[in-house]
Amino acid sequence: MKQFFKMMLATIAGIVIISFVGFFLLVAIISVADFSGSKPVDLRDNSVLKIALNKQVEDREASNPLSYLDPLTGTINMPDGLNNILRGIEKATFDPRIKGIYLDLNDVKAGIATVEEIRNAIVAYKQSGKFVIAYADEFSQKAYYLATIADKIYMNPHGQINFIGLSSEIMSYKGLMDKLGIEMQILRHGKFKAAVEPFSMTEISPENREQISVYMGSIWNTMLQAISSERNISIDELNRLADLMEPSTAVAAVDRGFIDKLIYKDELVSELCKYTESASESDLRYIAISDYAHSPSTTAKYSEDKIAIIYASGEIARGEGPSGVMSVDISKAIRQAKLDKAVKAIVFRINSPGGDALASEIIARELELAQQIKPVIVSMGNLAASGGYWIASPAEAIVANRTTITGSIGVFGMAPNLKKAMNENLGLNVSVVGTNKYSDYVSIYRPLSETEKNRLQKTIEDIYSKFIDKVSKFRHLKPEEVDCIGQGRVWSGENALDNSLIDRIGGLTEAVALAAERAGISNYRTIDLPREQSSLEKIMSLLGTHIREKAPEKELQRALRHYEYISSAVSRVGIMARMSYNIEID
Repeated sequence: MKQFFKMMLATIAGIVIISFVGFFLLVAIISVADFSGSKPVDLRDNSVLKIALNKQVEDREASNPLSYLDPLTGTINMPDGLNNILRGIEKATFDPRIKGIYLDLNDVKAGIATVEEIRNAIVAYKQSGKFVIAYADEFSQKAYYLATIADKIYMNPHGQINFIGLSSEIMSYKGLMDKLGIEMQILRHGKFKAAVEPFSMTEISPENREQISVYMGSIWNTMLQAISSERNISIDELNRLADLMEPSTAVAAVDRGFIDKLIYKDELVSELCKYTESASESDLRYIAISDYAHSPSTTAKYSEDKIAIIYASGEIARGEGPSGVMSVDISKAIRQAKLDKAVKAIVFRINSPGGDALASEIIARELELAQQIKPVIVSMGNLAASGGYWIASPAEAIVANRTTITGSIGVFGMAPNLKKAMNENLGLNVSVVGTNKYSDYVSIYRPLSETEKNRLQKTIEDIYSKFIDKVSKFRHLKPEEVDCIGQGRVWSGENALDNSLIDRIGGLTEAVALAAERAGISNYRTIDLPREQSSLEKIMSLLGTHIREKAPEKELQRALRHYEYISSAVSRVGIMARMSYNIEID
């Protein structure tokens, strides 16, 4: 009888699992079919290329829609790929069917350096003589910065521009940790290495305040210079208006020279008809940048020569996996590009706050080996700091945007002590039996001894020294010079150029062009690495992942980020070379 019930329960469990998997696969197949079953691009003469950045923009477009399948709704929420946006803008420059670009800037979900790259691509596009117009019901500062490259800027008569300058909000978790009875035992090297400050201080340090003011001021100045140049408003006047929170109304925006004309969306259609010389709205043809990027090119030529673009986006960690900068995945991609004789150069695209120091060194070593065989150019996106800079350092040349966040050459370690939280708050006690005195080093159930702290600090100093030596070697700087601009300090791309941490200002397009130049090739094609998960691999990954409902509101999403940051800090193992916080420019 006992065996019978075991068999019956196993059968029921099997049926439930198979049913769940079958349902999931059905939803996935339907979703993918719906995604891939879109109509062919209707590209005709007199078309307008529409660029709307209301979806998250990531460096690389995902080729597998299942990577962005929401298991709760069965819908696919794929972000736009910066690589496709840049490719589409370049292609439109020489396409006679595209008469101009319409920037729909109601909601810009892209990092400031990404916006800078798109803006620079449109600068190059405008040399063709084709028009660019921008419209929004309301403009954020980031959206307005992009809009100023347009020939004309239009806004809803009831809209406004949020022009007030940049600010940074750093949340401290120390009070929360104290209330929970969690002691964050912290060791670091670098007076600017502020990654640990939220857990050790209730206010930011003077050094952290200084570095934030410098790099944020650099980003703001980059935006102001661009706006001033295009709108013929002095930088002093722009700062004066920002201090007054002006322009505060749509009419004031026109009076101050920020906006060219106040019109409704239906009136914008009439403007576009004039630009394209279309007789009526029915003759006006829009094509989305995401669709246009995949349309057949009229000028592209096939070439055996390739430039491999290797994308490293997310926090750096050991091992392999579906997300983040995983040492195994990236190392394999670098080796693949190194050994492929058709790949004449490598562009290593980094968008990372850093992470595990050992994983960073594993990746950097592979890049160093590749650099010995063929040109390796690093392209920095919104963020390439700490471990993100570590993996960049061996490259032949480093290219970054003015608004890129980089540097943060420093190391830290954190060991949470949960003894009080478990004993007093939860009534839990942990007993340890070991073979040696420090068998449980580093334990989260007790405080570190002085001997353990000294050992951990020595490890941190050793890794920092290796970090300094690596940057010194590849950037041709003296160790003391690197230490002076290091100490965990964060820099903007513009600051980094002055400090010799990068070689030139530019985006992915400039990095690819530089790689081709160094490789001595003029006709080439690009390939994207590492390989993405197949649909089946992604399904199995989702099945093995805890499905969590996404926070629907922006405030809840921010709260979730804080939770994830705290959770990550408590669970980290090893020495970290990571930035102190995530940076977002509105």
